[in-house]
Amino acid sequence: MVDGNGQVRPQWRGLLGAFSSLGYPAVAERARRLDRAFEEEGVATVLATETSRTSRPWRCDPVPLILPAGEFARLEAGLAQRARLLAAMLDDLYGPQLLLSEGVLPAALVFGNPHFLRPCRVPAPNPFPRLTFYGADLLRGPDGAWRVLADRCGGANGVGFAAENRALLARVLPEAFRAVHVRSLRPFFDTWLDALQALAPEGVDNPRLALLSPGAKQETWLEHLFLSRELGLELVESGDLTVRDGHVFLKTLRGLRRVDVILRRIKGEVSDPLEFSTGSGVPGLMQAMRSGAVRLVNAPGSMLAEAPGAAPYLPAAARFLLEEDLALEWLETLWMGDADARARVQAAPEAWRLRSAFDPGQATPLGALEVFSEKGNAAAWMYAATRPMAPSATPRLAGAALEPAPVTLRMFLARDAAGAWRAMPGGLAHVLDGSGAIAGPPARRGAAKDVWVIAEDAQDIVGPAAPRAAPLAIRRSSGELPSRVADDLYWLGRTIERLDAAARLLRALLARLLRGAAMPREIAEIRALARCLQAAGLISAEAAASPADGKALPRALREAAAPGGALLGLLEAVERPQVAVRDRLTHDMWAAFAHLIQEGRARLLSGAGGDDALAAAATAIIRFCNAVSGIAAENMVRGGAWMFLDLGRRIERATATARNLAHALDQPAPRIEAGLRLALEICDSALTYRARYLAAVQAAPVLDLVLADPGNPRALAFQLAAVSDRLAEIAGAGDTLAATAAGLAARPQALVDAVLVSTDRDAAVAALPAALHALEAETAALSDAVARRYVSHVRTRVLGQDEPEVGAEA
Repeated sequence: MVDGNGQVRPQWRGLLGAFSSLGYPAVAERARRLDRAFEEEGVATVLATETSRTSRPWRCDPVPLILPAGEFARLEAGLAQRARLLAAMLDDLYGPQLLLSEGVLPAALVFGNPHFLRPCRVPAPNPFPRLTFYGADLLRGPDGAWRVLADRCGGANGVGFAAENRALLARVLPEAFRAVHVRSLRPFFDTWLDALQALAPEGVDNPRLALLSPGAKQETWLEHLFLSRELGLELVESGDLTVRDGHVFLKTLRGLRRVDVILRRIKGEVSDPLEFSTGSGVPGLMQAMRSGAVRLVNAPGSMLAEAPGAAPYLPAAARFLLEEDLALEWLETLWMGDADARARVQAAPEAWRLRSAFDPGQATPLGALEVFSEKGNAAAWMYAATRPMAPSATPRLAGAALEPAPVTLRMFLARDAAGAWRAMPGGLAHVLDGSGAIAGPPARRGAAKDVWVIAEDAQDIVGPAAPRAAPLAIRRSSGELPSRVADDLYWLGRTIERLDAAARLLRALLARLLRGAAMPREIAEIRALARCLQAAGLISAEAAASPADGKALPRALREAAAPGGALLGLLEAVERPQVAVRDRLTHDMWAAFAHLIQEGRARLLSGAGGDDALAAAATAIIRFCNAVSGIAAENMVRGGAWMFLDLGRRIERATATARNLAHALDQPAPRIEAGLRLALEICDSALTYRARYLAAVQAAPVLDLVLADPGNPRALAFQLAAVSDRLAEIAGAGDTLAATAAGLAARPQALVDAVLVSTDRDAAVAALPAALHALEAETAALSDAVARRYVSHVRTRVLGQDEPEVGAEA
């Protein structure tokens, strides 16, 4: 921030002036607002794995890393040259291998590298660029010069987070952007998108582009989500794609849709099980790429160019392939497969740090002397040694003051449609935990930083040419939804409704238990509610059968809300599909889900110690569920996403309503009024009933309201009619499943009519529980049929088992 004379550098003056005008306590408050903004966006806690349930915080320092225009231009030129070199190296190593035959690069660094994918050497009839996107980790040394820490060719992550950092920082701290003329990131993304479209096979006017992600269980999922939104790409997983007749297709509810360009964010080794031994990926993807039917960015095998052990040979490779000298320096690195290099490191081992010769981010547990004495399981040629360097410092906010902190920088470049490399005028910087020297990408990083490039008044804004796509036809179809997404939305709807029903039952039971001594009618209601909770899997049969005025039932309810209990399990069941369909949810709906999960978990844990707090937690969960349903009703287009979300909700509510009403009405004749009142409460219809019929509680009007009223959104018939409508919208009016649902939707009215025409209404009401249980079973069978047709072919869901994880590239 300051030069050798202690003067503030020009690029920092505007920002420091804005901070001074605001006052540093106000800047600290903006930092807290920024943290809350990331939390609302779901970035504050990034899901790591299903099994560990661990998460790491994401923080963005409000003080950016600022680069003057000239410094950025030099970095862009140096990195563009480096990208051209690595692209040429990949073409050579997967092609004629002149670098090896001419002795420019040792063969062990290629054939011994696990990222050298031999199937990628198969000749392709239609040549394609292997590297069109590149990232580099950089360190600025004490001398002020930038040096490359690591190359990222497989698929440099972080560009999506960089865009998100910029968007939220601009929203929270607009005064800083008014004080500093910062270059926008949007032209870079426009140029990149134009380049991706230009990669499409010849003759495709409006290509379909997809981002291939390893899935929601990976730390990189949100990065891929942000990037797909920024570029307008379809976010897919390997299971969403299939290869037919040499082309790649996306599996949707309406059939197969061709995919022309894939932005690959999975490791090349897991891209095609037919050609790699991992057993995962898209069968036939490699051959489709070779034939030119699809383009992969970057091509599998591109991680080969990241090898740190190749660093000493890059200058010679640049002269051999480009006839140029490298402009950017690299941290001094030696390959341990070279005898002279080993001798240098062995002479002063404390001055060097070992790292993998093939993976820049891989930790190396062995020390230098152990490698040289051939201890362990690895030979010396598998390692490189790098002379560490202390990174320079940049300001960060600490409380209400600035302090220096070491940082690293990751920059991103994309090859435009004309073949020139363009750098994003920004990047992703990270504060380092600790102030020591580093020799590679640090394993532990602190807060992120936005990267600002100062714009000059005379500077041209480079963007893509006018779009070349043909005019688009108007489409309002609802079946373009990938089958996996339909599966996740369907189960999201079911789990949110299941949580809502559980919270309603819990609140109703606690309300009666908290009144103290129960009357006979209330005892009957408590027993019925306990049976409902047992059927929902929240309490055990033993607890449900315990005395209404005993301690076992309240204790079972508190255990359900405790860690490992059924209620917290339902919250987690909501979280899993919700994270997976983040790209299909509006911002408001995502925020509602985030609040539901965070507040619901906190309230349940606080309520596990007392019945009053537990009842309040149940009420909060009900309100959050209602908010989510309302936002979905008002904010989601009536397309495939909304249809499957609503379908899941309606099927779950119909099943639960039939089951709970059966238990509520399973009363002896003298207690049937208690069952009817409980039925009104379960269906949230007591207020409507009083408005229509005043205080009198009779079987026929109660049953009509909770079973057959087509205008009551809590009535059983309403749910089944909605199921029929959704199925007809998805598959057509003549669909057999829609017809089955329509038949079920007529059944509640038939049950009410049977009570109305019966000469012995008490007997007719007594027969309802069996009929409702039968309707519950038929609704569950319909649910199974829907799952078999639309979603169960996507993945097998087994309770208690996690899906295998698939690696993502750094």
